[in-house]
Amino acid sequence: MFKDYYVILDISKSATLAEIKSAYRIQALKWHPDKNQETDTTEKMKEINEAKLILTDEEARIRYDKEHTLYKSFKQEKEKHKKTEKSKHKHHASKKEEKSEEETYRKQNEKPKEEYSTYQFDDEILKKWMENARKQAIRNVHEMIKEFADSSVIGFGTFFSNGFKAILVAFIFIIILLIINFLKN
Repeated sequence: MFKDYYVILDISKSATLAEIKSAYRIQALKWHPDKNQETDTTEKMKEINEAKLILTDEEARIRYDKEHTLYKSFKQEKEKHKKTEKSKHKHHASKKEEKSEEETYRKQNEKPKEEYSTYQFDDEILKKWMENARKQAIRNVHEMIKEFADSSVIGFGTFFSNGFKAILVAFIFIIILLIINFLKN
């Protein structure tokens, strides 16, 4: 499946390397699990990482841009075909007086006879690179989630440890004060 990395990173096709990296950081911060604790952002983070991996590699981006142009043409043709099919269905539906209501309903709600095929890559090397970028993005996101979980555990452990130390110091301080107070009397 072809993904529009420019849409994912919210950048133009003419974006510079610096703009791509900046857009990546913006999207990564926006969709980071820390900022979206009630939402699973794993899939979005995978897409963002995948887009960065392809668009920041010079050769991969050149190949991607060529394929992106083909993909856009494919999408336009697909949309044009859908509109043509819809207008045909509307035209047929306007002849209601010639058909029974049941037949009209069936015709309006059936799928067009020609199903759209999925986009076929022209550049098989790019397709493999995109698949590899997807796998690497998955690993990156899993590592990020693991680091987040580990840092939470470490943070809790540090908090607990420091809290325990503070309570212990306060307890010792109180005992010393009690001893001093006892010795005075």
